[in-house]
Amino acid sequence: MSEDLKSADSKNTDPEGANPKSTDSKDADPNREALEAWIIGLRREFHRHPELSFEEYGTQKRILKTLAELGIEARKIADTGVLASIRGTKPGPCIALRTDTDGLEVREEATERNGEYISLNEGVMHACGHDGHMAMLFGAARLFQEQRDFPGEVRLIFQPAEEIPPGGSERVIAEGGLEGVDAVLGMHIFTNHESNSVGFRPGPFMASTNRFEVFLKGKGGHISKPESCIDPVLMATDFLNALYPALEAKLDPEKYVLGVGRIRGGAQFNRTPDIVEILGSYRTFDEETTKTIDETIKECLGVIMEKYVKSGKEFEGFPTYDLDVLHGYPVLVNEPGFTEAVHSKLKESLPKLTIYPEMEKTFAAEDFASYLQKVPGIFISLGTRNPEKGILEINHSSRFDIDEDILPLGTKIFRTLALDFLNFPEKYLGSA
Repeated sequence: MSEDLKSADSKNTDPEGANPKSTDSKDADPNREALEAWIIGLRREFHRHPELSFEEYGTQKRILKTLAELGIEARKIADTGVLASIRGTKPGPCIALRTDTDGLEVREEATERNGEYISLNEGVMHACGHDGHMAMLFGAARLFQEQRDFPGEVRLIFQPAEEIPPGGSERVIAEGGLEGVDAVLGMHIFTNHESNSVGFRPGPFMASTNRFEVFLKGKGGHISKPESCIDPVLMATDFLNALYPALEAKLDPEKYVLGVGRIRGGAQFNRTPDIVEILGSYRTFDEETTKTIDETIKECLGVIMEKYVKSGKEFEGFPTYDLDVLHGYPVLVNEPGFTEAVHSKLKESLPKLTIYPEMEKTFAAEDFASYLQKVPGIFISLGTRNPEKGILEINHSSRFDIDEDILPLGTKIFRTLALDFLNFPEKYLGSA
């Protein structure tokens, strides 16, 4: 994830519950403390050994080893991912529980908390909670494996490469990861809302992500002879000065964001360069807005080309441009009926959990969206903000950390919702 989710309006909260461990005072598992310690230990082990997208070979080995120790059948998928299955004692539907596994190219800073588990892979860090996601999913897997009296199948997806478009989800789907799956559930840890709280919304929840790269090709030469050059630096300036107001005239600003992350060109102070590169991104909540931005970029480039045309043989073929647009993750859409069933079950089973059922849409993006295009389901935000523990840094920060007390809660949410779906699928799929 590359941006924070926004906190929900306070009117949507349940005022109870500041301690995640208080959400289930009637927990019947006599080994609860041992399970919680195991989950936290796994999170720390994964945190110490982060790996970049599609390089998660060591992570894959750890996942396969742990699944084998639990007696859970598994296979590799999407090169560095793992697909596993736990079958109940009775026939029934299949629900997939997904976690991401990749880290980020971030150098982790030492803090007062992370001394026991700081990254040992220099320059790489689990700065977005994926280590916690894996640990929570393992907690649910262990409980399902130990208590098999349920109908149907729980599919475990340990998915690589969430952080780079087009994402590992497309590979998982292409290689059969969703075959036979009736529903899918995912969760993500965020510091934008407090520990012991969850947030979601029906319908569009997270934005699509789109990358654009423009190469503006002018005619280089000595800076003292501008009449003999076509300056791509000026072209780039004019292009951006035209693009932003053109979009503002066409679109509601709440429907999109667009920004430029890199402008690069030239090497010498006294030479007009031949090429300038512009690299940027835009996020939207619907395909029509995406299409409008695509078209507006091309329109503005066309105007710039016409403006900088010069006569003479030496200028033939100039200026020109190359445009590359990558439409990455689609809009993440929570199926409304499924989302309502999740809200109802969480209120019933975890009455002290704070719930934001109408969390604001966010321009953050997630490749979990691809799963939701194939089967109904929900993506849930799990809060980890805890000022008392100093857990305040946003995702992708070099000082990002997790309130580890939420990890058993995440496990319980995975198990509670999956078990309820397997026993009562009609509640979740009635309007799907």
